[in-house]
Amino acid sequence: MKNIAVIGSGTMGNGIAHVFAQYGFDVSLIDTSEDALKKGMATIEKNMARQVEKGTIDNATRTAALKRLSPSVSPADGVSKADLVVEAATENLELKLKIFQNLDTYSPKHAILASNTSSISITKIASVTNRPSQVIGMHFMNPVPLMKLVEVIRGYQTSDETTAKIFELSRTLGKVPVEVNDYPGFIANRILMPMINEAIYSLYEGVAGVEEIDTVMKLGMAHPMGPLQLADFIGLDVCLSILRVLHDGFGNPKYAPCPLLVNMVQAGHKGVKSGAGFYKYTAGSKELVVADRFKK
Repeated sequence: MKNIAVIGSGTMGNGIAHVFAQYGFDVSLIDTSEDALKKGMATIEKNMARQVEKGTIDNATRTAALKRLSPSVSPADGVSKADLVVEAATENLELKLKIFQNLDTYSPKHAILASNTSSISITKIASVTNRPSQVIGMHFMNPVPLMKLVEVIRGYQTSDETTAKIFELSRTLGKVPVEVNDYPGFIANRILMPMINEAIYSLYEGVAGVEEIDTVMKLGMAHPMGPLQLADFIGLDVCLSILRVLHDGFGNPKYAPCPLLVNMVQAGHKGVKSGAGFYKYTAGSKELVVADRFKK
């Protein structure tokens, strides 16, 4: 594999494109919005400059990597030479199904089609293509350039050959691939989201405050970040979407999202991306300040 196409230039998409370019692959970064593409490319340049400052890469590597990146607003052109396409669009089933139908039409017949979905069924995504054996989940963790894990999700018809290629490719990127079967939430979010949801329920029921809940999990369980801060970082809308996938997929009430989470998302309080969630976020500040609503 030499040519990679990444669909979506947001947080995950630009991170995935960054890593592939850094490790010597030619990357087409595709988005329907010119502004989103410019923002995504600017983020990659900024993050690579930070790597140079920290000494994790040298300036020659950065310069070469940036030359391997080609932004495009044309999905058909962007994927026409791809050996692998990684979809990193919004976590919405209908959107992903539409994207994969188009990818199946415009990508070379040999290309593997991967989704960075954090919860949506790979089997369902593969069903709208004529190459289900070449469809797989490649779930990177955020921030992609730093996190080692790649959750490799096998759909019902994903072939051994496709899985082996993605394992080898992930290792080439300096990642650690872990094979997971295709059930709602896979492993990472099947375990993580109920914990986050329970933390939100604990706040909702008045068991403890925001800082107290996060402090218990950081100091008592050695988590680098408390569950409420982590939910803000992931995006409360994303957490809600994943919990709904778990709830719908298993039909088990233990996955039902907390009403407080639902209300916060409906109010537009989605965490870091919106400037407010369980904490308030001010540009240029790393200080954690509990949102006014949750102050005692």
